Amino acid sequence: MAISKEEVLHVARLARLALTEDEVERLTEELDAILDAVGIVGELDLADVPPTSHPLDLVNVWDEDEPRESLSLDEVFANAPARDGDLFRVPPTA
Repeated sequence: MAISKEEVLHVARLARLALTEDEVERLTEELDAILDAVGIVGELDLADVPPTSHPLDLVNVWDEDEPRESLSLDEVFANAPARDGDLFRVPPTA
């Protein structure tokens, strides 16, 4: 399955990415290779393979929740580009 330059540009617009002409060419080639690899998997006979969400068993590696002090508002907003009182100020989206 080939992906066209126009499809790459369409996805870039949806993701609001500004790509150079070189990036569009490189991504077209890379995405085409990925789609080819996925297409090969689609050709396999998987009738005897049971559905699974993960190929390996998942084990919970999280520690137990323990209460601790929260960050102060000044610490929370330290890296924010803009602040409006106790809120993050963000640019509008279209």
